[in-house]
Amino acid sequence: MSSRAGAGLTCQWYRAKESTLNPRDSSAPAKASSRGGRPALAPRSGGGVRGATGCDREEWFTLLDEWGAAGRPYREIAAWLTGERHVSRWWAQKLIVEFEQDRGLRAPGARRDGTYAVTAGKTIAAPTDRLFASFVDTAVRERWLPGAVVAPRTADPGRSARFTWEGGPTRLSVGFSDKGGGKTTVHVEHERLPDAESAKDAKAYWRERLAVLKAVLEN
Repeated sequence: MSSRAGAGLTCQWYRAKESTLNPRDSSAPAKASSRGGRPALAPRSGGGVRGATGCDREEWFTLLDEWGAAGRPYREIAAWLTGERHVSRWWAQKLIVEFEQDRGLRAPGARRDGTYAVTAGKTIAAPTDRLFASFVDTAVRERWLPGAVVAPRTADPGRSARFTWEGGPTRLSVGFSDKGGGKTTVHVEHERLPDAESAKDAKAYWRERLAVLKAVLEN
């Protein structure tokens, strides 16, 4: 059974159950929900989630609540989603993070170990090999990331590279995606940041640095 079909059957049952137990006037305005006095997260479109998994976010969050996901280890939740609900590993990770944020179990950007991670990306009019060299070649990197101390850890030419940042505990993961037409999308994830303030600063830093990289390679 495909992941979408397996999860879709679950959510068809869930939607039928909800319509039976909780009938409501569709013309009545929806009320903003809150949990434990916390405001609900801003609503997000469920089309992408439902198209990929068969359920929308709120349906998944309710199923996770009913299963007792709150407080369980990440690996156990992921195993349930992928094994019992036939969700892909990528979608399982995304749903777990969003569920824990929505239920107040994790701050935005926070990992289970208490550290933070941020991401930034940019599509640049340059071939993948030039983007890759901009990170792994010290001389090229100095043109847009001057003074940065990075130590290579692993690299898959043209696809990804990982580094230790500034000799400390934080790390960079960089991915490259060929978009065709001489364009490449670069995606940076800065991991193991100690607190929310560091994460905020890192987010702004990488957005600014990738804008500089784009200018360097396109001009």
